[in-house]
Amino acid sequence: MKSFFCSILIICSIAGCKTSIEPNTTIFARVNDETLSLKEALGNIPPSELEYDSIQALINYKENWIQRRLILQEIKRLNLSEIPEVQEKLVRAEEEALLISFQEAILSSISDEISITDEEISNYYQKNKDKFLLDQRYLRFRHVIAKSLNDANNAKRDLMRGIDWEQVANDYSLNSDLVINNSTRFWPEATALKEFDVLNRYLRIIGVSELSLTEKINNNYHFVQLVEERAAGEHPDLDWLFEQISEWLILEKKRVAYNTYVKNLYLAAEANNEIHNYDVLPKTIITSDSTSDSLNSN
Repeated sequence: MKSFFCSILIICSIAGCKTSIEPNTTIFARVNDETLSLKEALGNIPPSELEYDSIQALINYKENWIQRRLILQEIKRLNLSEIPEVQEKLVRAEEEALLISFQEAILSSISDEISITDEEISNYYQKNKDKFLLDQRYLRFRHVIAKSLNDANNAKRDLMRGIDWEQVANDYSLNSDLVINNSTRFWPEATALKEFDVLNRYLRIIGVSELSLTEKINNNYHFVQLVEERAAGEHPDLDWLFEQISEWLILEKKRVAYNTYVKNLYLAAEANNEIHNYDVLPKTIITSDSTSDSLNSN
């Protein structure tokens, strides 16, 4: 990963800057009379791309910008925007952009008014419970990462004696907060500890409350204990789906609110005699298929 400031310095040297970097005014590229500033480029590149390789991300953006400018300038030279078919497409594109912006504005204005209660989530889950079935076995387990074999053996001994799991983890495991937190949730069997293939295999074969063998991995000593399991085809607990159901219900309430807003626009326009429908449709519409059938019949 390259330093952001290092990237800026290199880009500036490529651009031939002789003074201190000013992203607001530094010209990064030019195509005829159109210019691209360094600030504009940085603002349009996703942060993840800048973090991964900021120099390459900036170079890629500049090349794409130059290509787009050349194409757009060629479009202007050819007067493509004056062609009737193109003008129709531009009008439709503008209408679509405005409709999307209108929907976003309405939804944004009502977002604060929409809320979901725990009771609503619970009711939805109960009514649709059969739609939420586990597609594979799910496991809840404890994972100990000990710095020595002696610590691993002591951790196993305490667990077998019934010592509290959190105490065991704090006493003998590295990353104790993480392993304690991970032990509170269920994991799909296929991905449980997938970074430690041997531990994943143990989780597939050991029974509930059983301890696996201790394995030395990256100079640390690991073992797992299966705590609880859910078979494929069983219903998951509500708390597994709580956030997901909440998001679904919020989206549904937004959809209903938006449709109600549009319906009220229609009703208001009708009341003000702003809408006029004309009965100009024929009683029957003959399609090409029906015409073909008629000719074949004759």
